[in-house]
Amino acid sequence: MQVVRVLLLSCHRRQSFTLKCRNRQYMEGIITPLTSGLGDIEANPWIRADAGQPPTMMSPSQGTVPQQHHESPETGSPATPLMPTPSEKLAHAGRVVRTVILAKVPQMVRDRKYHLRTYRRCMVGSEMVDWLMDQSALVHTRMQAVGMWQALLEEGVISHVCQEHQFKDKYLFYRFRDDDTGMGSMPSTAEKKECEEELQDTLVMLSQIGPDAMMRMILRKLPHDRSVDELEIIYEELLHIKALTHLSNTVKRELASVLKFESHARAGTILFNQGDEGTSWYIILKGSVNVVIYGKGVVCTLHEGDDFGKLALVNDAPRAASIVLREDNCQFLRVDKDDFNRILRDVEANTVRLKEHGQDVLVLEKIPANNHMDNDEHTHFSRYSVMAGTPEKMLEHLLETRVDSRWNDEPTVTDTFMEDFLLTHSVFMPCNQLCPALMAYYHAEVRTGPDQELVDYALANKKRVLQMVQQWSRIVGDAFIESKTIKAFLEELCLAVSEDCQTWPELKEDLAALEKLMSSMPEPDGDLPVFLSLTPSSILVPTIGWRDNSNGDAKPVSTLRKVRSRASISGTLRRVPKELSEEKQTRRRRIKPSDENIFKVYFADHTYSTLRLAISASAEETVQSTAEKLCLGEDLVLCEVKSTGERVVLKESDVSVTTGLSLNGRLFIAPREHLDSLTPLPEQEGPKQSTCATIELMSSREMAYQMTLYDWELFNCVHENELIYHIFGRHKFGKITSNLDLLLRRFNEVQFWVVTEMCLTPQVGKRVQLLRKFIKIAAYCKEYQNLNAFFAIIMGLGNIAVSRLSQTWERLPNKFKRMFAEFESFMDPSRNHRVYRLAVSKLPPPIIPFIPLLMKDMTFTHEGNKTYYDGLVNFEKMHMISSTIRTIRHCGSEPFNFDPPPVVKNIQEVRNYVRSLNVIDNQRTLTQLSHKLEPRRS
Repeated sequence: MQVVRVLLLSCHRRQSFTLKCRNRQYMEGIITPLTSGLGDIEANPWIRADAGQPPTMMSPSQGTVPQQHHESPETGSPATPLMPTPSEKLAHAGRVVRTVILAKVPQMVRDRKYHLRTYRRCMVGSEMVDWLMDQSALVHTRMQAVGMWQALLEEGVISHVCQEHQFKDKYLFYRFRDDDTGMGSMPSTAEKKECEEELQDTLVMLSQIGPDAMMRMILRKLPHDRSVDELEIIYEELLHIKALTHLSNTVKRELASVLKFESHARAGTILFNQGDEGTSWYIILKGSVNVVIYGKGVVCTLHEGDDFGKLALVNDAPRAASIVLREDNCQFLRVDKDDFNRILRDVEANTVRLKEHGQDVLVLEKIPANNHMDNDEHTHFSRYSVMAGTPEKMLEHLLETRVDSRWNDEPTVTDTFMEDFLLTHSVFMPCNQLCPALMAYYHAEVRTGPDQELVDYALANKKRVLQMVQQWSRIVGDAFIESKTIKAFLEELCLAVSEDCQTWPELKEDLAALEKLMSSMPEPDGDLPVFLSLTPSSILVPTIGWRDNSNGDAKPVSTLRKVRSRASISGTLRRVPKELSEEKQTRRRRIKPSDENIFKVYFADHTYSTLRLAISASAEETVQSTAEKLCLGEDLVLCEVKSTGERVVLKESDVSVTTGLSLNGRLFIAPREHLDSLTPLPEQEGPKQSTCATIELMSSREMAYQMTLYDWELFNCVHENELIYHIFGRHKFGKITSNLDLLLRRFNEVQFWVVTEMCLTPQVGKRVQLLRKFIKIAAYCKEYQNLNAFFAIIMGLGNIAVSRLSQTWERLPNKFKRMFAEFESFMDPSRNHRVYRLAVSKLPPPIIPFIPLLMKDMTFTHEGNKTYYDGLVNFEKMHMISSTIRTIRHCGSEPFNFDPPPVVKNIQEVRNYVRSLNVIDNQRTLTQLSHKLEPRRS
């Protein structure tokens, strides 16, 4: 009987196996193993759509698994991992996220059915985004959450169930790696608790690498699959790549549409060998490479932002060197030869060169443009963007094509040539050249032709100049009405127009506008405001009722209010408490070159002489004035002595020297051979005691609000021209940058204030309270969109003298640790501060931007692009500088109107405190104080 049962069971197994083999293709449609690839769940499972091919019906004999589209190995699909195994950091992040999901929302990970198929232990993309946004205030947008998940997907921590899609905020199924391989298990209670504690730190890390993951995802797509928005993201990235700074914006947009992504995992990989045919141009996105030449070895090393391989394409020659990867996981942007040559051909074909006497005088680039008509039709035409030219020819082109023409009437046409020219003309055509050129154009005549044509031509020239002067005044603002050269030009022009009105009555309206403009210009300076720089940061500010020529008598210094700095606030302050009833009459004014400045100049024995000179006085004038006053000898030099003991000899042409000093710097004068005897003053060392007790009595919100008011005043005093003078060298222009100097100085002041207070507080408990206070102040500054102070505070807390205080940081509550981590992620400098730039682009004004980054952008543009090419002004460089200036203008385009905090008793005390910070600016001293507080652990 037992033998019969065994035979029957064996027979049943054989029949089941035969049946399963016979119907395998149908069984696969009912349940799928965890590792199998299945069809696109966005489409009908019986339809296969390969990239580049029309959809086709699948027969049962073809199976239900669609054929994968095989990319080139260099490009790869954004759905496939960049590396065979995840990095330790991302693998750990995946375990934390998976454990927390299984602990809190286990229903997110479950078997799901779609079109008769079962997908084991998977999640839905849109639900994953929802969950991530619910976990942290750090995740602001769904796009940001997508980037964080994509960071896990590109290293294989999660994957699409069919390996066909990058991460999308859609009804698509994704699995964790552990579930996909069958190694996943339910976490223990201890693991759940541990991972829940680590979740916020993990999300901070993912938020930092998310934007880069999104960029790589876009770059890994085939060029024709990229959307318009994605092309714009690539273009924005290219604007900040060092190797591309010399290219026009049109070329960068062309590159955005053809760039491909290439990555290599191992150091030592040879990208190409010397003598190979040149097929691609490479830009290093991440990592570094060695350039190797036979017989010479490694001749140089290239890093992120550098490029190589272009020479072989331009000259159609073999590779001149071998390229070897210097480190693991190098990533590149690649332009293939055909695309490279096409872009070069297109650029040359669309370039128009105007010549005079055989020399180029104007280079234009033809740009297609669409014009939307009222009847929903589109007309196609081309416009010409100025790439380079002589100043005179560019001015002529501007007058004839941008003044009183359809360029100003078409809202769909974005052309900034006039604005860019007028914002940057001081670089290539200062006022003493521009004004005579405009007068010459105004009087220009044609000697041959019909009489009526001559009259019309002359009238058109005159009206163009008059209209451009109006535009010039509107665009430049205060710098226009304060210029003596421009005022003299306007007087001459007004006289000429008055005479011409008898011949051309059409000019009377323009004459009235010109006279109105002249009436708004200030009278010549009489008795000037006095600024007291007895210490570099202590300056007397005139009240709003005190004009340059108010009553003919100079006010005594004692009647002026002493504050830390000065500026003029624009905008409406919505609260004026009783304590500040007098303060509303004391708004700041912009520092002018003619304003007088009282300051001290020290000698080697620490005695000093007090001088009274104009703000615009040069270092040479300061030395001469001191020598004449005290009958000193010759060969004297003016020198800044910093608190560190460093001596910086000032050039004779340096102007506004007092506002350009470091925080605790002082001016010294001495014979050149005695410079080594100069030492810092005792007062330069800074404070000896913390003001922690005072800070604790002040409201964090009130401090942030008062800091923002003060910074807004400083920001509004900076004129755009000061940025140009600062970048190109103010000594070349003979112009001051005092208002910008004070704003940059304020950033350093706040940063060192944070470090100073932390390092002067001996009790660890008090330091923890102070640390909490600074994080709260930073949060309120961010809320008030004072990003300059926000960055200064967080960078102060990140200073090595503070960040090493481990006992202090360990006692900081987790809530504040998470806040600080979020702030650090917002400040993440990777990809040229991409996180910050994206956030600021969505903020409405008023904004006080991160000023050092804007200065870095302008410096990057200046140093990466020549101002002149073959005697022509590189106007592409002027376009880029103007773009940064427009960013600054946008930030200050609205008045400061944030709701003030509730009124507190000590508003005046808070106001005075934040405007007179006393700091230690010697990093060595701060580090020594830090080690005394918490000695290095053995």
